[in-house]
Amino acid sequence: MRWIHLLVVVIFAAAVLIFVVQNFTMVTMSFLGFSARAPLALLVALVYVLGMATGGSLWSLLRRSLQGSKLTGRP
Repeated sequence: MRWIHLLVVVIFAAAVLIFVVQNFTMVTMSFLGFSARAPLALLVALVYVLGMATGGSLWSLLRRSLQGSKLTGRP
């Protein structure tokens, strides 16, 4: 089973590396009057990291809220 996990990680890393090499062109992103010019691969990575941080925080908050409601007996 460990070899299957390692194979999946290697395939994913290779796909990410191919994406970065093929999408290193400069793009302009605009949001609320702020604009940034950066490589597409860098912007995708930044959005991915921000999504992980906010998604993980939300998941933790919901889990803590659910555990708190179980301890107090309130729905």
